[in-house]
Amino acid sequence: MSSHNNSSSVNDPRQPSSAKPFLPPAVSPQDLPVDYSGFIAVVFGIAGVMFRYKLCSWLAIICCAQSLANMRNVETDLKQISMAMM
Repeated sequence: MSSHNNSSSVNDPRQPSSAKPFLPPAVSPQDLPVDYSGFIAVVFGIAGVMFRYKLCSWLAIICCAQSLANMRNVETDLKQISMAMM
């Protein structure tokens, strides 16, 4: 069995010296996709307030929390986060 492993390592075409780690391409903040959970939170929040549906209000809170948890731009200030929770 050890001879099988030895022969496979000799015939291995991969070259570990030429392997490079994957670097994701840099994306500007303007090119990021739209945050749909934030928009859905606003829609459910308005529906919950106007029609007094508790389910819409709870869904708005959940979508808002999801939007805050998935923020890609870490440099947002406290004012934007507090306004999102209102």
